[in-house]
Amino acid sequence: MDWSIQDIARLANTTSRTLRHYGDVGLLTPSRIGSNGYRYYDERALVRLQRILMLRELGLGLPAIGEVLEKETDEGRALLSHLHWLKQEQERLGRQVRSVENTILAMEGGEQLMAEDMFNGFDHTQYQEEVEERWGKDAYARSDSWWRSMSADEKKAWQQGQKQLGAAWMDAAARGIAPDSDEAQALAQRHFDWLRAIPGTPGGGGAGPTREYFVGLAEMYAADERFAANYGGEAGATFVRDAMAVYAERNL
Repeated sequence: MDWSIQDIARLANTTSRTLRHYGDVGLLTPSRIGSNGYRYYDERALVRLQRILMLRELGLGLPAIGEVLEKETDEGRALLSHLHWLKQEQERLGRQVRSVENTILAMEGGEQLMAEDMFNGFDHTQYQEEVEERWGKDAYARSDSWWRSMSADEKKAWQQGQKQLGAAWMDAAARGIAPDSDEAQALAQRHFDWLRAIPGTPGGGGAGPTREYFVGLAEMYAADERFAANYGGEAGATFVRDAMAVYAERNL
């Protein structure tokens, strides 16, 4: 069974022009072209389009999407990684929805607003005690001040970059690449640079995280399921830890 380009454009809430462009750049080849010149797409093409749209949601450009699709040919494994990210976002957005709904209900009912209930899903300070215990109050204060100083657009851009890095780690882990491979080490370098850009990180804003901090953080990713969830679970976080350990051994 296949579907016409008009059908797919309508179902995917996109345009025929966009689908043709995906085909022109090699991302989405039609399964066949009819005698009338129309493009048709089979089930396999639909799965590929679903992956393309998901990667677009993560903020990847078309060239980067092409690289991901070329490297990860096991569509089932790739979709599992995407599904995990979606569930994380669903849970976070669900908490935000409930917070806003409760605020509206309280306002309409003339009830007192409960500040502790208003920001669930928005809170970037949820790990304050742990950060202060591990790396000191100054580290938390500096990173908190940096975060609060950013505009809404800057915060959104930073969060998008964080999601893209996490998605890249999950994709690499799903493909089973070696922690000491060039690709894994390039990701570890991205992670190092990402941490370096955060004031309050030991080494942040300067030469970069210290070896002890970088390795310790990697160990925490694998040991704590809350952080492991950012990398697709225990297996993904273990891969991140091992790749970061190799990076630290070679460079720090």
